[in-house]
Amino acid sequence: MNQIDLNGHVAVVTGGAQGIGRSVVERFAASGAAVEIWDLDLDLARETADSIGEGVRARGVDVTDAENVAEAARAAEALHGPVDILVTSAGIAGPNTTVAEYPVEDWGRIMRINLDGTFHCCRALVPSMVRQNYGRIVTVASVAGKEGNPNASAYSASKAAVIGLTKSLGKELAGHDIAVNTITPAAARTRIFDQMTQQHIDFMLSKIPRGRFVEPREIAAMVAWLCSAENSFTTGAVFDLSGGRATY
Repeated sequence: MNQIDLNGHVAVVTGGAQGIGRSVVERFAASGAAVEIWDLDLDLARETADSIGEGVRARGVDVTDAENVAEAARAAEALHGPVDILVTSAGIAGPNTTVAEYPVEDWGRIMRINLDGTFHCCRALVPSMVRQNYGRIVTVASVAGKEGNPNASAYSASKAAVIGLTKSLGKELAGHDIAVNTITPAAARTRIFDQMTQQHIDFMLSKIPRGRFVEPREIAAMVAWLCSAENSFTTGAVFDLSGGRATY
């Protein structure tokens, strides 16, 4: 594992209790950062924080609630000082069905978590990054946001919107030492698979030239560099982790 220096930095990872988010928290902690896990499942977040060890704290946060996110941002900064790293990993897949049959309530829930949650966290934490003229933000989109997966319209649309939000914010903040980038991983075998049909899982695997799903630790490795001071120029960019599926 390459050594990434995050000593002295304070990171927030949403959805950090499990899956991709947990791997990012582990990598950040190993790199010296103080890390807050923001997760709706506080018990699981505490279990994760305890298992990773010193420097990791759990906080129960509903990313769909703008005021709850703002309160969490204030509390985190009161405890640690300014937060200068944000990774928005909280997200859900939703059901696999056609647009014509897609439940309206599920569509709205996916947008609130995947898109609105990303917006709320950026909105709450960007001002302090601007004040200190430093910050690193990585949003977690998906290859589905580039290509659109059939029978996953809400997920695909929400992740496409996250890509657009990231590009916009990256340009807004380009005059500061704040890098805002997004990653577009192929599927990783995490608990998000529990929300999918086996047919959809098989479809996703068939599209990956490497012939396997991405490992969360591989995603965390890219995120760690994107959140380091070494990433001092690139912003508003999309970083492919699709195993060759979508190389643009």
